[in-house]
Amino acid sequence: MMKRTTSKRLVTISDVAQSAGVSKATAARVLGSYGTASPVVKEKVREAARKLGYQANELARSMTTGKSKTIGVIVGDIENPYFGQAVRGISDAAHAAGFDVILSNSGEDAAKEKAAVRVLLGKRVDGLIVTPASVYETQHLHEVQRSGRPLVLLDRTIPDLAVDAVVTDDRQAAEAATRALIEAGHRRIAYISATESDDPIYRGPHQINLSTVMERIEGVVAASRSAGIEHPERYIRLGANRRGEGDKIISELLQGADRPTAILASDNVVALEVFKTLRRLGMSIPQDLSLIAFHDADWTSVTSPPITVIAQPVYDLGFESGQILVRRITGTGDAPRCRVLATTLIRRQSIGAPPELKESGAVLQKSAAKIG
Repeated sequence: MMKRTTSKRLVTISDVAQSAGVSKATAARVLGSYGTASPVVKEKVREAARKLGYQANELARSMTTGKSKTIGVIVGDIENPYFGQAVRGISDAAHAAGFDVILSNSGEDAAKEKAAVRVLLGKRVDGLIVTPASVYETQHLHEVQRSGRPLVLLDRTIPDLAVDAVVTDDRQAAEAATRALIEAGHRRIAYISATESDDPIYRGPHQINLSTVMERIEGVVAASRSAGIEHPERYIRLGANRRGEGDKIISELLQGADRPTAILASDNVVALEVFKTLRRLGMSIPQDLSLIAFHDADWTSVTSPPITVIAQPVYDLGFESGQILVRRITGTGDAPRCRVLATTLIRRQSIGAPPELKESGAVLQKSAAKIG
């Protein structure tokens, strides 16, 4: 015969009050850290709570005080180390100010982001940090802003939303990386993005939902055109994060006629996919193809060769976002504005001259040897 088990009843404020010999209202004030009570009464209540194993009902407390001491965070992809570092920064800033963090993942899907916002607001978070999945589907974020609930955008902006944002200068970073490749002799430079798209071939801004992606594309195109490169958009590819699509998109690009001789990868996940595909195709870096990646992931410095990267202050993005949100919650922030943090191009060994320049140089050397 199975032994019947019963769940243990949760200890309530009434239990603590009875044990301490005080009223329920007094126990609630002491445990909720509001109102007044003598030091002797406070110690009696706290000692009773410790002995009974009392745990505060945070939802009930938030309904009483109007504050939950929690913030909600919604990021695009928790599997991406980039967002992991940003969340670490947010958590450190929040915990230093006495706040807990509730994390949600949108999967870069606006519908999931909307659902996550509803859930977090239902949990009465004091404020939100969001990496928006779309610059078009933003009604839910506008509603948060109109409600007066503090909101900070992380890594991306929404042009017509008057809230704080913490980002990096993506256009400038993409321009600097493209110029580095042009200086090495490259004229056929690809930009491969993880952003969702049904058509992997870039045909115009209407395909782009994210501010960061558009700014990077603008940077690549601007630097290319300044160098006299015609139609640089023809080497831009989208949707490289879809299951099984990354290798296909990269393979078709590298095996096509007039293939690119250099690639700028939108993040470390795409860069790793490029690295794997090159190995599978029997191509090498930088002899056959030069590579630069956004984000200085750990693996980029230990590959052979190590990869040139655009280092982004990801932890700082998160930490500053957390600090700004806490200031908003406590009412000490200034007018909303966009903070732009600088990036750094770290040159390693993944950039070389394009194959045709190497071949022409070899021919010139042979010709000179014959003449000599």
